[in-house]
Amino acid sequence: MEVIKQLGYKFYNPEYFLKEFEKPKNEKKILITIDDGFKSFYNEAWPYLKKNNIPFILFVSTEPVGKYGYMSWDEIKEIDESKLGFIGHHSHTHKYLIDFSEKEFENDIETASRIFQKELGYVPPIFSYPFGEYSFYMKNYISKNFKLAFGQHSGIIDINKDKYELPRFPINEKYGELKRFKSIINYLPLEYKSLEPEEKKLNKNNNPPKLIVKFFDEQKNIENINCYSNDGGNWKKPNLKFLSNTLIINFEDPFLPRRGRINCSLNDNGKWRWFGTQFTVKQKLN
Repeated sequence: MEVIKQLGYKFYNPEYFLKEFEKPKNEKKILITIDDGFKSFYNEAWPYLKKNNIPFILFVSTEPVGKYGYMSWDEIKEIDESKLGFIGHHSHTHKYLIDFSEKEFENDIETASRIFQKELGYVPPIFSYPFGEYSFYMKNYISKNFKLAFGQHSGIIDINKDKYELPRFPINEKYGELKRFKSIINYLPLEYKSLEPEEKKLNKNNNPPKLIVKFFDEQKNIENINCYSNDGGNWKKPNLKFLSNTLIINFEDPFLPRRGRINCSLNDNGKWRWFGTQFTVKQKLN
């Protein structure tokens, strides 16, 4: 938080982020999101955020609420009633929903929605996919029931990003080094027109996928892009092919369970731009 303040960035109030999403931005802001509603957040982070007037989204899964290690509904309501905390929908069970049948998935989301309505008096309009995993079907369902949705693939949000698979940089016990944070906090979005395939759930018939990213004509130096992928289980540079401002990646190996990731960066005349995407691979391909 101190690094963000020192760099002069403002924190984005989730309420305005929701209302202004499709409006052009001339200023970079930082949106803080927290998943799961752990008790440690309430004990450690919430007092600091409240004291320093820092807004945030707290994504809550309804099934664990009140259990050991998780916040209670009274604590969640305290944050909800503040002018800083914005409660987000994070499913009911927080299980690997992508492994559920379509009906099971819908039941899980609807169960959580009923509980939110009962406990808070409304259903949160912003969703976060557990583990950042989603299929085309899941995204389509979420798009009809929520206003925005977040994944867990890294990147910077801009108005051209799909509002139902928004990126986030993870800052946690595995990716929380201060050196890394100081680098990513200054990244700019690498904007694009479209990204294919839309289906992010892989099976034996579509693994490995062909990644096709169409950039805007205004984006220069695209041939200088660097990408890394973990197909085959090891991080490496894939072979890149360019057709005008379109990037095509034919991966050498299938992605291994459970998640396949691709991260790309571009030194655009001294400004670093970044985007990432994620695929989900079941333990047993079918």
